[in-house]
Amino acid sequence: MIETVFRADELSAADRLDFWREHMAKTLCPMDMDCDRTADFEADMRLLQLGSVSVWPMTVTPVRFRRTVKLIRRSDPELYHVTIPLMGSNGISHADLEALHGPYDMHIVDSSRPFDIHVVDSLTPARMVGIEVPKALLPLPPRAIERLLARKLSTQEGMGALLAGFLTELVKDTAPYGPTDGPRLQTIIVDLLSAVLAHQIDADGILSPDTHRRTKILQIQSFIQRHLRDPNLSPSTVATAHHMSLSYLHRLFQDDGITVSAWIRRQRLERIRRDLTEPALFSISVQRIAAQWGMTSYPHFSRIFRATYGLPPKDYRQQAAVRNGQ
Repeated sequence: MIETVFRADELSAADRLDFWREHMAKTLCPMDMDCDRTADFEADMRLLQLGSVSVWPMTVTPVRFRRTVKLIRRSDPELYHVTIPLMGSNGISHADLEALHGPYDMHIVDSSRPFDIHVVDSLTPARMVGIEVPKALLPLPPRAIERLLARKLSTQEGMGALLAGFLTELVKDTAPYGPTDGPRLQTIIVDLLSAVLAHQIDADGILSPDTHRRTKILQIQSFIQRHLRDPNLSPSTVATAHHMSLSYLHRLFQDDGITVSAWIRRQRLERIRRDLTEPALFSISVQRIAAQWGMTSYPHFSRIFRATYGLPPKDYRQQAAVRNGQ
């Protein structure tokens, strides 16, 4: 993954809007832009390049984006733009539909068709996260996707919630990822978006067996992460919650070269490791932190923590405290 940061406030107020117009044309696609608040225009954007897919968290003063027939003729990257407003609302005119989308109302537009999007005016800049996906990567008929353009796609349940959660977590902290992680992250995003769209058009059968398997694993992993604090979480409880046999659950994870129990344990250990380095939690005992993440046998936890990170948990915390000047 390659990350680039753009900030309009590094320029004079008079140059910011023109800079942002040029920047958006290069990173997304050519668009006309205007803003009623040029004197205090603010915008910042991080561009995460994941192979052919890009993710862009952005904060921007209310602004209007227009993609016209003339601009399409000039250049068309043939992308689907998917946007999730996090704070503020987007008004859209696209594909013979006008709509207003508020926070977490995911929506999609087609770079090959004209659109008019305006960030609804408010006292504070709007925040959003978007993805750009080449049309060729989605295994769905373009005519079917046309039915979804500019419409609200739910992020409150199912694959929509999984996609929104994955994107917001990804942009929150990119430190764990390097350049070689781009293709894997691209596959996850394309699989999740394909599943969201296929569900909306009742075309789940179009998705490949590999896509179904990968999205099922992502659903299961999301469930596990939400229930890590439950000491009774186990492969059996995970299988029951997903209405599948224990043997099938194990087969899903074996394809990725890890057991279900090992994946649960790794996630718990990582949460505990993070808590042990958090100064605000230094007054809480190591044993209590481990128990809060479902690891109730302290001797067992201490052994596997040392085997994983090279130090006993108390020594690991002590080193973190020294680094933080405690």
